[in-house]
Amino acid sequence: METTLIGSLTVREYLYYSAVLQLPGFFSQKKSVVEEAIHAMSLGDFANKLIGGHCFMKGLPSGERRRVAIARELVMRPHILFIDEPLYHLDSVSALLMMVTLKKLTSTGCTLIFTLNQSSTEVFGLFDRICLLSNGNTLFFGETLACLQHFSNAGFPCPIMQSPSDHFLRAINTDFDRIIAMCKNWQDDNGDFSAVNMDTAVAICTLEATYKSSGDAAAVETMILRLTEKEGPLLKSKGKASNATRIAVLTWRSLLIMSREFKYYWLRLILYMLLTLCIGTIFSGLGHSLSSVVTRVAAIFVFVSFTSLLSIAGVPVLMKEIKIYASEESNQHSGALAFLFGQLLSSIPFLFLISISSSLVFYFLIGLRDEFSLLMYFVLNFFMCLLVNEGLMLAVVSLWKNIFQSVLTLVTIHVVLMLAAGYFRIRSKLPGPVWTHPLSYIAFHTYSIQYLGVNFAIGQVRSISGFQALHSAYDISPRSNAKWENVLVLFLMA
Repeated sequence: METTLIGSLTVREYLYYSAVLQLPGFFSQKKSVVEEAIHAMSLGDFANKLIGGHCFMKGLPSGERRRVAIARELVMRPHILFIDEPLYHLDSVSALLMMVTLKKLTSTGCTLIFTLNQSSTEVFGLFDRICLLSNGNTLFFGETLACLQHFSNAGFPCPIMQSPSDHFLRAINTDFDRIIAMCKNWQDDNGDFSAVNMDTAVAICTLEATYKSSGDAAAVETMILRLTEKEGPLLKSKGKASNATRIAVLTWRSLLIMSREFKYYWLRLILYMLLTLCIGTIFSGLGHSLSSVVTRVAAIFVFVSFTSLLSIAGVPVLMKEIKIYASEESNQHSGALAFLFGQLLSSIPFLFLISISSSLVFYFLIGLRDEFSLLMYFVLNFFMCLLVNEGLMLAVVSLWKNIFQSVLTLVTIHVVLMLAAGYFRIRSKLPGPVWTHPLSYIAFHTYSIQYLGVNFAIGQVRSISGFQALHSAYDISPRSNAKWENVLVLFLMA
């Protein structure tokens, strides 16, 4: 449950977005549902705290995180709530607080069913009914207090100084037989190891036989027959949020996450600026002779290729988004279309910020033509490359769902596309079957190095445009609208 929590949101924000994704109706109604869930799980003191912490702020303790995960399900106001191991990894105080909180929920008419491997005496006393299972067989099902009598009838009474839950676990867990085998020649201070001296296999068989012949088993069978014969009420769907609402919510939620999560885009922005300064200063002062054409194309190719490679730093955070989506999609709180649109729309502002800040530095450092329309085209072209790369990352991470495999695959894809982009060897000279078709056409780097807006002087009499200088060297289309076709291709790729 905890792995799908969004650490960069506060408890109230997280529950509110969960409610909006799941419930139909007005936003004000959903706010009241969220406040009820916060009150029910005793999260009032933590409502405005970030779940996972931020920068130097500490996140919620494990007990509170578990309660947030349960509160997320309460916004649907369920009649029955299944919880797997609600006390897992909690200390005794947090476990007791969790159980008291869950006990309060039953007064609202919600039935709670959860699994436990072990519990303290205080927690055990809060159960209404228990079901003891061993290897898939029912050893007892009924009132909690009746379980003690059931064990006594089977010949396994609970010792006076022992917790009932520990005694039940000892009797039905076959792992204790291995402990007995290890300790059979070991004696404690009292002369024997009587605390575990019980044949678990015999105890399980005896308890199962005793339960099957008891009145509790007969009462359960009678209850099951009566319930199956009776036709239950028709459950009506409470409805769900529309796709438009989900897209809007996921977009805004992703914007919040991206703005607060330093590793998402802010770290990449810093890395991009450092890389841009490095490339720009290395390729600065080229002049405007014809010989500088190749050098400037090299600078553009390095800029586009290396910044795309640096984007792989966002894979771990993107992996979190995929896990959250998988959890929400399995519960029908979201869908692939809503998730993709949310990711696309929320990433655009950050990618545009990265593209315009990096392009402004790079463009003038390498001495491209000082003309606003050409600068804006450069920014737009680079932005589209980043958008295509973002989609490629999302596709690969969704496919593997593993950081190591995703990073390895992305690096391999980028290297292959760089080789086929038409820089190292002109596209018309590449081997046809694979490198020209289809690799050179699906390499987004190709559409970034085919246009260069700068004049190069030839001698002192005349000059030719950058397009004329590049046309023969890099196999660029002579049509005037070819550069806009490049942008269109990148857009369709994205």
